[in-house]
Formats: sequence, structure tokens, C-alpha cells
Amino acid sequence: MNRTVEEHAERFDDAAADYDGADHSPTYHDCVDLVIEHARADGATVLDIGTGTGAIALALAADADRVIGRDVSDGMLEVAREKAANRGLDAVSFANGSFVDPDCDADVDAVVSNFAMHHLTDERKRTAIETIASLEPDRVVLGDVMFFGEPDPDEPFYSPEVDDPATVGHLVDVFTDVGFAVTAAERVHDQAGVLVAERADTAGDAVGSTGTDRAPTDAATSGDADGPAGGQSP
Repeated sequence: MNRTVEEHAERFDDAAADYDGADHSPTYHDCVDLVIEHARADGATVLDIGTGTGAIALALAADADRVIGRDVSDGMLEVAREKAANRGLDAVSFANGSFVDPDCDADVDAVVSNFAMHHLTDERKRTAIETIASLEPDRVVLGDVMFFGEPDPDEPFYSPEVDDPATVGHLVDVFTDVGFAVTAAERVHDQAGVLVAERADTAGDAVGSTGTDRAPTDAATSGDADGPAGGQSP
């Protein structure tokens, strides 16, 4: 991670008003859809870390018993709360929180996150996943910038100045170390995808680090991978 929590928060505070109207890539939207699909939110309590303007949290709120959105950007959270109020969604709430301090004492069934963890160094990703595991969810659904192979340095899907993506293999290893089995690895792009990790005592067969291909819908573009869904940092 090349910026502090405060710097990430300020960056997304500045972007919050226009974030939903930004031209996000098809890859970003495909990851959003996959996170929602794999969350299996029906009747569940779901924690969304790096919730941003609430794209995933609000989508899950229709079926979930409760959705808890956490982010470090007050500007993003303000937009998320306004959207929830406008839609009359009472099952979702938003407050400040991060991967390493999610400020959540609820019993959660699932933890989700999209395009947020790549701001952390690999060491901080491990701490984040350990923190998530300590909440004892049944499953974790992580959509993010992640390397399924050797990234093409001429066509990065992220900004090296602010982002620090991990390999899929590293993420799978960390989930395994904390007692989870990665049961799905959806490759949306060579540098982006979705992992589903379930508690090892209840999970089905684990998958390899290469995962399942989803046909890429767009070429890699430079920039901040369209920004995380909320500029989440530790």
C-alpha cells in the first residue's frame, strides 16, 4: 500500500459525489454481479467491507436479514446512506470501519468486499483476512484486482501508485491458513476476479489457484481499476 488510510479516505471523499456516475469498466460490473451472486444473502446477515456508495450492500439488502456496510470514506458513506433512505431500505446500515477494524459485533453469515483489498500490502491483506476469519462467517466473497498469471506491465488494470494487488495463489494460501477453503475462483480478467472462501469444516471441494474462466468483457485499462467500491484501507 502506497498511501495511508487517511489519504485513501480523502481521495474517495473527493470522488464520492461523482462516483456512481463514473464510467466503470465491464470487468468491474461483472465482479459486482458475481459477488452478489455468491453472497447467498437470503435471510443472512452480511458484512460488506469497503462498501463505498453501497452498490453491493444495497443490492443484497432486498433479500438479506441485515446488511452492515463499512468504509473509511465518510463521503462515500454519506452517498450510501442517502441511497438507502431513498429506496426505503431499513435492513442496511452504514458506518466507518476497515478491514483490520470493521467495528462489527454482529454474528455474520457472510463477509463480502469488492475492489477494495488491493490497496493493502500482502502483509496487511493477511491481517485483514485473519480479522475477517475471527468474525466466524460461513463464507467470504472477495472481488478484486488479483493476478491469475503474470500481469502485463504494459497493460495494468490498476495504478501502482495507490494499489498493491496480490496473486490468486497468495490469497488462496492465506484463506487456507485461517481455516477456509476456496471453493470458487472466477477469473473475469487476467488481473481481476472473484474468490469464494468457505469455512473448511462446511465447505465442498476446494479449487486450484487458476480458477474458472469467465470470458473477459474488456481489455485491461490503466488507472485505479475503476476505484474500489469504497476506497477501503486498513
